[in-house]
Amino acid sequence: MYRQGKYQIVGKKALAKGIFDIEVLCPDIAAEAQAGQFAQIAADGFFLRRPISICEINNERGTIRFVFEVRGGGTEKLSQLNVGDLIDIIAPLGNGFKYADGGKAVCVGGGIGVPPMLGIAQLYGKNATSICGFRNAAAAILQEDFEKAGCKTVLCTDDGSAGIKGFVTDALKQEIENEKPDIIYACGPMPMLKAVAKIAEENGIECQVSLEQRMACGVGACLVCACLTVKDGKQIHSHVCKDGPVFDSKEVVFSE
Repeated sequence: MYRQGKYQIVGKKALAKGIFDIEVLCPDIAAEAQAGQFAQIAADGFFLRRPISICEINNERGTIRFVFEVRGGGTEKLSQLNVGDLIDIIAPLGNGFKYADGGKAVCVGGGIGVPPMLGIAQLYGKNATSICGFRNAAAAILQEDFEKAGCKTVLCTDDGSAGIKGFVTDALKQEIENEKPDIIYACGPMPMLKAVAKIAEENGIECQVSLEQRMACGVGACLVCACLTVKDGKQIHSHVCKDGPVFDSKEVVFSE
């Protein structure tokens, strides 16, 4: 059950160039939200809301946290909001990650696909390994948050300016060799998700992927966020907003 309302921003900071972190006081939404879900956020002066994943849920504080990148006029407008301002949110939307209680998880994030990984990694704590990939050291975010949650953290950068030089898929293969996890979670660019899903399938590991798509309504009424999936052996169009954003990787038809 999603809710819509204007809620107060109680925290804001810049994490990297063009990437902002805001904490919103919304106890009713926090009580309902699950890791992997998202919100549709109104930007003043823009007709369509912006879909932004929920990064963290804090039920003690009654807050949810959003980490987003400025990619256009709407997100630029959101980045200008400050502590004390009200923000218009519809949330929680979509289906969140399935939590395998007692299992071991690897959470793989690429770029701005890293924030959705924090909430699920926090549920596993010391039983989670986070593998995060960024262009360079300046773009790396949330590593202290994963460490604070008790996770083993593996940082990868394209240029080797921080952590391991290389792709998250190389680090994932190494982690599986060291200790096979019960489940893999991933969010990031589609080529990365396709590669992670392939590794998971080859090793017989359950894998859940969070897809990022352009959206208009956020509740399944329009067709903007349609994606190709497989159900009962047949290819069908699913809605990322309503049927996802989290899917079993085996259900997703990754484009060539």
